[in-house]
Amino acid sequence: MKLHLDNTAGIHLITGYAQDHVLVNKERHDGNLVILADQLLSDWAPGGFAGLTVADFEAILPLRPEVVLIGTGRRQRFPDPALLRPLMEARIGFEVMDLAAACRTYNILVS
Repeated sequence: MKLHLDNTAGIHLITGYAQDHVLVNKERHDGNLVILADQLLSDWAPGGFAGLTVADFEAILPLRPEVVLIGTGRRQRFPDPALLRPLMEARIGFEVMDLAAACRTYNILVS
């Protein structure tokens, strides 16, 4: 039984990652990203994990995701719960995980 799409044309897949970058469809991205199956926002949360703001999470709301995977780098770190309030109020699920787990989980969900 296959659990992935045969045709992934037009879908953003994570094809690699390291501590300092993510490859989306083999294209390197060094900054923080919001990745959806059909959209890629490369200017999200420019302040990094330590600089996360409520506005960073509010910027996700117009995309109307069902769930947000928050990859926090090499190790799992949890943002201040107050920063996640926009997601909670919009009843959008979220999961915080290290980058490797977030990349694997994203690919499974999008496939």
